[in-house]
Amino acid sequence: MSAGGGTPPEIFRGPTFLRALRHRNYRLFFAGQSLSLLGTWVTRLATSWLVWRLTGSAALLGVVGFVGQVPNLLLSPFAGVWIDRLHRYRVLQATQVLAMLQSFALAALTLAGVIQVWHIVVLQALQGCINAFDMPARQAFLIEMIEDRADLSNAIALNSSMVNSARLVGPSIAGVIIAWVGEGWCFLADGVSYLAVIASLAAMRVVAQPGPATGKRVLQDLADGLRYAFGFPPIRAALLIMALVSLMGMPYTVLLPVIAERTLHGGPHTLGFLMGASGMGALCGALWLASRTTVVGIEGMIPRASAVFGLGLTAFGASRWTPLSLFLLVVVGAGFMIQMASCNTLIQTLVREEMRGRVMALYGVAFMGMVPLGSLLSGTVASRIGAPITVAGGGALCIVGAVAFWNALPALRGVVTPIYMERGFLPGGALGPEDPPPRSDL
Repeated sequence: MSAGGGTPPEIFRGPTFLRALRHRNYRLFFAGQSLSLLGTWVTRLATSWLVWRLTGSAALLGVVGFVGQVPNLLLSPFAGVWIDRLHRYRVLQATQVLAMLQSFALAALTLAGVIQVWHIVVLQALQGCINAFDMPARQAFLIEMIEDRADLSNAIALNSSMVNSARLVGPSIAGVIIAWVGEGWCFLADGVSYLAVIASLAAMRVVAQPGPATGKRVLQDLADGLRYAFGFPPIRAALLIMALVSLMGMPYTVLLPVIAERTLHGGPHTLGFLMGASGMGALCGALWLASRTTVVGIEGMIPRASAVFGLGLTAFGASRWTPLSLFLLVVVGAGFMIQMASCNTLIQTLVREEMRGRVMALYGVAFMGMVPLGSLLSGTVASRIGAPITVAGGGALCIVGAVAFWNALPALRGVVTPIYMERGFLPGGALGPEDPPPRSDL
């Protein structure tokens, strides 16, 4: 039974790029999460600026980013096993309440004037543990909110647009709040914003059903998930390119405070504009993806978008002029968003249902779990050779990954095409203009 209790989706009369909103549960989720994510991005910038203000250390920025994300690397694979066994809806309710309490604790310490770096490190680690369960549960639950799977790719694109709308607006708001009343009020606003998503989850019509009992131990189920994901070429390729970009490219975000102050000679407003520019590019990329009515050809977007991301990041590292840096971050944001959402769509449309939680947990490792290693690495390298060169070098490595994926593309299409034909993503069983006939050797 669907998450909507078997209720068919409503007839959609709005713009095509919003068609996933015809599903009631997804519409509730979209509304609540939009407000909550705004608070999340306010807190992300406020946390970075608070650490920089307290320490003036690029290396500590990397450490804080590391401890906030490393639980995704260590815990997500095990979380995926449990998400395939538990009520995904209940898991989401629990993670949202815990995340709200974490934000309130951070706000209380900061507003009381007793906040220290070790407080931030501990609370970031706690949030990372929560996210290790929240992200794969959210990804796996998405399919339950969408009764018509033809709308799945649109829902993924709308999720990305939601995240990046918040990413566009949130840092700008945070810059103003920090300059006006300080970081503590940013954390308080974030805590309050979680009430919106908690309320939206409570309003859903959900038949909460646990996953099938396998009778296996956790490690056995985990091994099955790993063998499936890395033994299936399209999912393996998507996970690897996502991991490379997250490891070598995305840590540029933890170095933005350094670049804003030392390279561009700005302050919190400059940092907010930089993050906002990246969010604007990502939002444009998400809206473009949402306007597509088919998943056909999604695999070809992955290397193209990865190359755009890498080129933009390399040029950003070389820029010393704020307007040019803002433009380049628009390009960077668009490239990353299209690459990330394309990988997500490819995996979601190919994965077997009984493996969804485990595979989406591995996606979480690739997407978020690699970031802490990259944050630690980039912070250490930046303290030696400078933030701009570190950022540019990461972009160059992303270009190398894009070329490798492009070279593997013909073989991957030979696997993807027959699956899309079987699942009805290719109307009439026709191949797309760039799709070769199925290959029996894969």
